[in-house]
Amino acid sequence: MHALHAPRPAAPLDLVEIDSLLTPDERAVRDAVRTFCDRRVEPHIAEWFEQGEIEDIRGLTKELGELGLLGMHLEGYGCAGMSAVDYGLACLELEATDSGLRSLVSVQGSLAMYAIHAFGSEEQKQEWLPRLAAGTAIGCFGLTEPDSGSDPGSMRTAARRDGDDWVLDGRKMWITNGSVADVAVVWARTDDGVRGFVVPTDTPGFSAPAIKHKMSLRASVTSELVLDSVRLPGSAVLPEVRGLRGPLSCLNEARYGIAWGAMGAARSSFRAALAYAGDRVQFGRPISSFQLTQAKLTDMALELAKGTLLAFHLGRTKDDRGLRPEQVSYGKLNNTRAALEICRTARTVLGANGISLEYPVIRHANNLESILTYEGTVEMHTLVIGQALTGQAAFR
Repeated sequence: MHALHAPRPAAPLDLVEIDSLLTPDERAVRDAVRTFCDRRVEPHIAEWFEQGEIEDIRGLTKELGELGLLGMHLEGYGCAGMSAVDYGLACLELEATDSGLRSLVSVQGSLAMYAIHAFGSEEQKQEWLPRLAAGTAIGCFGLTEPDSGSDPGSMRTAARRDGDDWVLDGRKMWITNGSVADVAVVWARTDDGVRGFVVPTDTPGFSAPAIKHKMSLRASVTSELVLDSVRLPGSAVLPEVRGLRGPLSCLNEARYGIAWGAMGAARSSFRAALAYAGDRVQFGRPISSFQLTQAKLTDMALELAKGTLLAFHLGRTKDDRGLRPEQVSYGKLNNTRAALEICRTARTVLGANGISLEYPVIRHANNLESILTYEGTVEMHTLVIGQALTGQAAFR
């Protein structure tokens, strides 16, 4: 007879033992990012959020590069070449600290660097990728416009030929890292369809005024990009892609990271609610002993585990054979929606303290209002999945 093994004591933050699915190397990646965030960012993040700016963003970006987090899932050119699951775990830990931190890493690696890596010339790759991977340069990604969000095909930014040069005119909006970027990947209409351009931000005619008065993603640089007769050499165009396939494939890379990252924000808020409920005494006992509070905690734990398992499955699938767009939409739509609901429920457990920056909950909830919308709204991801289910494109 086989001896019965006594079950291990339950870990409240991982009752279904998701951690056991990770390899030792994956746990090491997770732990390294968590340690960095706890040491370098957690002591300051509430103040940065309140002030609306990251202190020494260039120094922080360089440290992220030294840790190997910038373009970590890309191969060569100084990139770490790690797995999709490794990248997802990093996104989860970064966003458990703040969505703005994960956005900085995501835009740098999954948008700006990925575009150059996938579609750039060898000259563009050699010039920019090692610096972006090291964090000594910062990149941004210009697709969204004031009047062109979910419908990028209606963009007005245009590039025209002038001899051997290109001349770009237009505006981009809601661009993460824009005001601090050294290089922008800008998408524009041309006579040959939508093309991507590698634009050094010190090029005459380029400016990036910061967007102020945000109530979400405050610990993140968000900017407008203004292109006023920006003249670029012919070599500035990304040679390996034409049409919207280029920017949309970049967005799918970033959306995958969001599926993991949202669970980080949810975990942080759930952890705060669980600890608070155990400490807060009302009617002579901890509020964690009351049925309604336990129901809230249970619902949060269920959604957190389900969302994390979905992200993990998508990561393993991505590493094995790649992801289809509707699979990315599953992760982005479900996990951002679930994370926002977890944060809102956690806020009710904390009562009035839930709106204080002494706790992370309201900061995560505010951030997730942006995450819910950016890189594909709820409506667009719903219709991507709807098209996969029915074969009918409802948004055309």
